[in-house]
Amino acid sequence: MILFAAAFGAGVLNTIAGGGTFLTFPALVLAGITPVAANATSAVAVFPGYLGGAFGFRKELFSFDRRFLLRLICITTVGGIVGSGMLVVSSDRVFSFVIPFLLLVSTLIFLFGERLRIRSASSIHPTNWNGVAGMFAVSVYGEYFNGGLGIVMLALFALWGMSNLHRMNALKSGLSFVLSALSVGVFAIAGLIAWPQAAIMMFASTLGGYAGAPIARALPRTVLRALIAAIGFGTSAIFFARLGRV
Repeated sequence: MILFAAAFGAGVLNTIAGGGTFLTFPALVLAGITPVAANATSAVAVFPGYLGGAFGFRKELFSFDRRFLLRLICITTVGGIVGSGMLVVSSDRVFSFVIPFLLLVSTLIFLFGERLRIRSASSIHPTNWNGVAGMFAVSVYGEYFNGGLGIVMLALFALWGMSNLHRMNALKSGLSFVLSALSVGVFAIAGLIAWPQAAIMMFASTLGGYAGAPIARALPRTVLRALIAAIGFGTSAIFFARLGRV
């Protein structure tokens, strides 16, 4: 019951903004799964929720140009492959030190992205070199560490000049699913997944991901932005606290 509830909540959170991993990972540890296996199983548990979220936002997702979507998927895939390689060779100390700063900066970028876009005179665009580099960097981050990926993606989209949060959430869900699917493949090959628990949580996160779309649409824009910021600052605080214990 705890695993089902955690995965459902993670699916909702990931569709609205992000941070679902912070529900699924501790739930798995409490269920007796070792930390490494819990991390791998958590990645498997939440990835169908991204598909559910993309399906829930399918109208907004399909409003994007198909060639634009394909270009982003290709960049995301390449960045994900690089991120996987970085994770393999990265030390725990470097990993623990970098993550909270990335989360905090990304949350600030999301909050002040509109002002930054105006000051940049719209020079940051997904088709420009800096826009492509940004998508690549976010994809590397997402494969290196999935936690808070939604916040990071929304921050990038804000810098691109996107302001419709529903379209931003739709694009975030679709690209996050691509990255998460790559993660699942790596963990499955490594034999780290607790499949009985993963099966329950995959089903629950899919339901939560689909349910998250109408919830996001129902929330006023100011409330949605405040919720996203709260999740971003909250996840940053969690990792800064963990950094202090390293």
